[in-house]
Amino acid sequence: MSGALILDSEGLAKAVQRDREVHEWLTAARAADLPVITSAAVLVEVIHPRINDAALKWTLSRLRVEPVTQALAQSAGGLLRTTGLHGHKYAIDAMLCATALAQPGRVTILTSDVEDITILTADHPRVTAEKV
Repeated sequence: MSGALILDSEGLAKAVQRDREVHEWLTAARAADLPVITSAAVLVEVIHPRINDAALKWTLSRLRVEPVTQALAQSAGGLLRTTGLHGHKYAIDAMLCATALAQPGRVTILTSDVEDITILTADHPRVTAEKV
C-alpha cells in the first residue's frame, strides 16, 4: 500500500497537544504502515513561545520532516501559478501541497484550511484534505 498522511501546522500543533482526533489519524496511518509527514516550512508556523518544546521534539521524532528544496519550491510556485494564488498567505500551504504531491499513492492532508488546500490540489485527485 502506498500513500501518506501529511500534517499542516494545525495538524502538527494538535499532534503535539495530543488531540484525540489527530491521534486517531496518526494511529490509523501507522497501522496501515503509511508515513506521517510534514514540511520543514510548517515548523515556522508551529514553533512559538508557548509550544511545549519537549512534546514538539517527541512528535517530530515520530514523523518525517521533508526539506524545502529548490525543486519543491518550484513545484509549489507552479501550484500557485496554476491556481492564480500568490503571496505569503498561500506560500506555506503551497509548499505543503508540493510535499504531498511528491509522495506516491493517495495522500491525505490534515489541515485547518481545507478550502485553500483543496484549491491548490484541485487538479490532483489522489490528494484529499481533511479538516482538523
